[in-house]
Amino acid sequence: MNLPPKVTDRAFDRLSQINAGKSPQPLRVAVSGGGCSGFQYDIRLDAPEADDLVLERDGQQVLVDPVSLPYLAGAVIDFTDELIGARFVIDNPNATASCGCGTSFSI
Repeated sequence: MNLPPKVTDRAFDRLSQINAGKSPQPLRVAVSGGGCSGFQYDIRLDAPEADDLVLERDGQQVLVDPVSLPYLAGAVIDFTDELIGARFVIDNPNATASCGCGTSFSI
């Protein structure tokens, strides 16, 4: 059985900051074909669907659709704030290669 992705406290904290003072919107993490390495991550605020995996903490939700779930098995969804910019990042054990932009990978 595949392990579901894990969301770090730092990622949930950042999502909470994004949603502060308004009705909370879930963060969707999806995988789609394309990008320079074959697959790419699609990370955006979105409404939940009935068949989504919902990862939740303190009222904040991260969604993964059933098609993307096998590609994200055991992955860690994190937030980083570095010199090159602040963004959600994915440490994916299933990726055999990734590009420099960090949003594209291959399996």
